[in-house]
Order: sequence, then C-alpha cells, then structure tokens
Amino acid sequence: MLTSDQRQQFVDDGLLVLPEVLPLAEMVSLRSRMAEIVDAFDPDEHRTVFSTTDRDQRRDQRFLESSEKVSFFFEEDAVDDDGALTVPMDQAINKVGHAIHDLDPTFDRFSRQPLFAEIAADIGFVEPLLLQSMYIFKQPRIGGEVVWHTDHPFLWTDPPSVVGFWVALEDATLENGCLWALPGHHKRGPKERMRRVEHRPGEIGTRMEVLDTAPFPTDEGVALEVAAGTVVVLDGLLPHWSAPNTSDRSRHAYTLHLIDGKASYAEDNWLQRSPELPLRGF
Repeated sequence: MLTSDQRQQFVDDGLLVLPEVLPLAEMVSLRSRMAEIVDAFDPDEHRTVFSTTDRDQRRDQRFLESSEKVSFFFEEDAVDDDGALTVPMDQAINKVGHAIHDLDPTFDRFSRQPLFAEIAADIGFVEPLLLQSMYIFKQPRIGGEVVWHTDHPFLWTDPPSVVGFWVALEDATLENGCLWALPGHHKRGPKERMRRVEHRPGEIGTRMEVLDTAPFPTDEGVALEVAAGTVVVLDGLLPHWSAPNTSDRSRHAYTLHLIDGKASYAEDNWLQRSPELPLRGF
C-alpha cells in the first residue's frame, strides 16, 4: 500500500496524509449509519459533556465505562446550566465512542478493511489491536476546540505504539476546524500522562501527571485541510490540535486508534477492557 517514500515520511514526520483513498460512497454510508444510531439514542438517559479544555469531565464514570460501549458525549455549548439542550439533538453531540468498531457491524467492517491492515503493516505494526474508535461531529457554530495534545499519554504502552487513523468523512477546512499538526515533533518525549486512580474509596477517576512543562511550539503548526475520503495517519507522540468550528458546516470525522500487542499496555490507562470484550486486530 505505502511507497518507500511514504514510509520514510511517516518515520520523519510522524504524520502521513493519504488524500481521498476511500470512496465518497463509503463516507456517505458511515454518516448515514451514524444518523441512525443518533436517531435511536434517548438523550434523557444522560448528558455527558465532552471537553478538552476542562478535564474535570474525565472523572465522570460514564466516560471511564465508555471503553466497551457506544456512548454519546455532548458539546459544551449544547447543554445549558439546567441540563437542557440548546440546539436540536442531532446538532448537539460532540462525539460517539469508544467501542463502535467492535459493537456496530457497519463500523466493524469499515475499521477492519484491508486498506487499514496494509497501512498498519507498512508502518511497522507486528500485532495490531484496534483499541478505540470515535465518531467526531465538529458541529456547526458550536463544535469545540480540541487542544494541542498527543495520544500516547492517554493510551500508554511500553514502548510507545499507539497510532491514530483519522478519516475525513466530510471536507475539513480552516473554516470548519481542520486538524493542525507539528511534523517531526513526535521524536520528543511525552509531556503528560493520564492515569486511572482512586480519588477516594469506591470513586475511580483520572489524574493528569505533568512530565514536561515546556509548551508546544504551536507557531510551527501545519494546517491539514483535506477532502472527504482522506486518511491521516498520526503517530501517538505527534502533537495535533483543531480549532472551534464557527462556520455553518459540520466536519464529521472517524478516528481509530491502534496499539501493538507486542507492547505492554498500562494497567492504569483510563481505557480498560473486560474479558467479555477483548481487543481484536484486523
């Protein structure tokens, strides 16, 4: 699948953009299936807000339990102080995660397609395991910022092995909050690590451990404006970011995080699977 130049680019940059390698019909199919999933969701069950600027939500039990469920997380600006939605429900959801690739047949087939298996092999995976999936809506006008971060601190393995496949289901532009990245900065060490901890007896949450206080050199950021059907491959130590979506167009994307089964997965990572839903590869 990948050429020798592309493989070397991933080694050098920690980033690989594969323009429009997936058919648009497949992107439409995933968006349609997610619309069905959202239509079947009862928003009165719970209204968990997702935010990368306020990490208190990561102590929410539903977030920790979402590792083996199809869970819904709302935009901050979509829920008022009383818990009522301020926009129609289908425009209020920030993301759905984190086991869609294992629990929904449509996303299972998409996530385990030969193209992804070939990319994983070409970039060095020995025993790829599909760890986490997210459908990200980046809603018009209220789609929230995702702060500069790397993925390894949240899905820690020794040695580092996590890689993200980010799939543009719609065109991603500067106006609707495309990804930005810092090519080459994956060669630097992690700046933080999130651990699952017991805050008090019986109350499980998370704590962010700071390892390096130096800020990311965000002035070196490169915008990744891509068309629907593009796959962006992100090393787990590559810093990336996306701005709020203030436009009137959504920016749907699907992300899949892989780890190598040959690496040791930390027992205090927030995302843990029970024996009833073990990790699987392609």
